[in-house]
Amino acid sequence: MIPLRISLEPEEIPSHWYNVVADLVNPPAPPLAPDGNPVTPEQMGAIFPMPILEQEMSAERWIAIPEEVRQIYALWRPSPLCRALRLEQALGTPAKIFYKYEGVSPAGSHKPNSAVPQAFYNKMVGTKRLTTETGAGQWGSSIAFAGQMFGLPVRVFMVKVSYEQKPFRRSMMQTWGAEVFASPTNLTNAGRAALAADPDNQGSLGLAISEAVEEAAGDPGTCYTLGSVLNHVLLHQTVIGLEAKKAFDKIGLYPDVIFGPCGGGSSFGGIAFPFLADKAAGDKRAANLRCVAVEPTSCPTLTKGAYAYDYGDVSGYTPIMRMYTLGHDFMPPGIHAGGLRYHGDSPLVSQLLHEGQIEALAVPQVATFEAGVQFARAEGIIPAPESCHGIRAAIDEALRCKVTGEAKTILFNLTGHGHFDMASYDRFLSGKLEDYEYPAEAIAESLKHLPKVD
Repeated sequence: MIPLRISLEPEEIPSHWYNVVADLVNPPAPPLAPDGNPVTPEQMGAIFPMPILEQEMSAERWIAIPEEVRQIYALWRPSPLCRALRLEQALGTPAKIFYKYEGVSPAGSHKPNSAVPQAFYNKMVGTKRLTTETGAGQWGSSIAFAGQMFGLPVRVFMVKVSYEQKPFRRSMMQTWGAEVFASPTNLTNAGRAALAADPDNQGSLGLAISEAVEEAAGDPGTCYTLGSVLNHVLLHQTVIGLEAKKAFDKIGLYPDVIFGPCGGGSSFGGIAFPFLADKAAGDKRAANLRCVAVEPTSCPTLTKGAYAYDYGDVSGYTPIMRMYTLGHDFMPPGIHAGGLRYHGDSPLVSQLLHEGQIEALAVPQVATFEAGVQFARAEGIIPAPESCHGIRAAIDEALRCKVTGEAKTILFNLTGHGHFDMASYDRFLSGKLEDYEYPAEAIAESLKHLPKVD
């Protein structure tokens, strides 16, 4: 009988991160400077420490995890792989549903998997302060926690709509010693310009990134940290999939399909990339494996965006990256409560989708929260709204199996718990949430402003 919780021993925390770049069919497109030339390490060094840049640009398959990082990982890792048996029974499906539960971290999400090494490497090279942005608050709280572990002050620019909707995420950051500001602010040129154009600006991740990068670039003692999108972040997150593979080995199973919520790409890459390594190596178990990135219809980057070079922020402070994008001045609707608000996506995830190695789908907001409530009532864990996107897709796949009779093994990444997101659940339970399909004409208008790159 398959146990409901498959746990690893502490010594089974991965010793290395997996770098998917080593197994890409084509090399990644280089990030570009505004002049159209590839960004140099020296240019990136204005906001990132050199050890992070080395990982960002690396094509090595395995990169060692420092022992200091593994020691802090051990506060919550290895995280459990769980079978959602009660959900299976509620659905009446022959499928086996598993989830990797990342809500056991101190911050309650997968984000510390990258926050801890980023803080470590910054401390190692003598950085004095960290800046970052956060949307729903998982990344901001995670870097606040990691900064506290290594004695680094942290300043967080939190998207204004989330700052107001999720006060307890803000309180978590402040409890761990971070400064938190509702973005746009009057502290930066980017923020002041946004407020001058629209005093009621609700903010966006792209705008909050501009503010955080501007501060880091203007102070030699400050470095910027990012919670998703870039290669080194997805590298760090592969501890999720690596542990999942070990756990599946213990019970003699292998997933047929993997679902991961996808905003910038960190949690999807974290769960999927180590299994894609098996596919690249010719492992017969992975021959027909499907890896599916799941996003909201109100921010349909992968499913309706353009695969093009674009800035990672509103003001054009970041390098220009080739990715699926809705346009760097995209502004998500204020009614969007499920997270995953970024205008672009990881260049690595984008390339894999463009080359047909992975799939993407978008799910509507109400159905997403319905899936989260259904999961909570069956399994007991209230999932983060972001996680509910993967749950929605997993439930739909299990219901298809009910029709076809296929006994598939389904895996999804439960990226965190929703204990600090109950305001969104309250809006759903009171019938105040509504679906929103981002208008095609609005996307087309935003895409007109992409940088001109030859």
